[in-house]
Amino acid sequence: MKLPANGGAARAQAMILAAGRGERMRPLTDHCPKPLLRVHGQPLLVWTMRALARGGFTAQVVNTGWLGEEIPKFFGLPPASTGAGVLLNSEHIALHFSHEMQDFGYALETLGGISRALPLLDEVFWVAAGDVYAPGFDFSRAAYARFAASGRLAHLWLVPNPPQHPQGDFALDLDACAPAGTVAPALNDARAGGVRHTFSTIALYRRALFEPPWCSIIPGNPQGTAAPLAPLLRAAIDAGQVSAELWTGDWTDVGTPQRLAALEAAAPPSVGSSAR
Repeated sequence: MKLPANGGAARAQAMILAAGRGERMRPLTDHCPKPLLRVHGQPLLVWTMRALARGGFTAQVVNTGWLGEEIPKFFGLPPASTGAGVLLNSEHIALHFSHEMQDFGYALETLGGISRALPLLDEVFWVAAGDVYAPGFDFSRAAYARFAASGRLAHLWLVPNPPQHPQGDFALDLDACAPAGTVAPALNDARAGGVRHTFSTIALYRRALFEPPWCSIIPGNPQGTAAPLAPLLRAAIDAGQVSAELWTGDWTDVGTPQRLAALEAAAPPSVGSSAR
């Protein structure tokens, strides 16, 4: 099935990943998609949408999977909607959907999902997970412009390793004394004496990473290929095409009911906390 065009609208500069099943969150996700679970009165997905909008990135794509019809319904749209005009009026967010479960009967994983939505995305675009809580993250125009001018294929934000992921994912090729926020080449393995950090899922990408010769999936993913992103990222890192930086603000991978409960019990952040 061909992914519907976006009606001539400007291409989106952000994609929010919202297609996962959320197995570890059951029974909370038996009847509610994980990105619609609420923290301080607002769905996880909306925290990310509003953070992007604060940076001026209001044209956004959301991919859906498990119970995906519930997400457009939350915004007052038909369950099968592929696009809409202005949503969340105070932020003027223009939202489009890539409905993976509806189109293929299964979710496409991260690489497959981005490839599916690629026709809706700009030359450079943000990607963030809809089930990660990072209310203070700055999706800044400066970071976007810096990456666009760099010529690299990806820029990743790493975070200190949480208890559930102590081994980390990627490292930074810089001196251990460098302050957080220092941009450096990304490494798959740390240098001697260094450490790996956890990938926050927040990143900037260039379309070329998801096109030949880097990616074998046809843009738009009409065949419905399900594929993870990590092997592609690791190949690009080995080729010196990826930069990264460490971010030390509030960040939680909301993967269990216990983590969700801990967030709800904590004091709410000072930004973006109003519900729809």
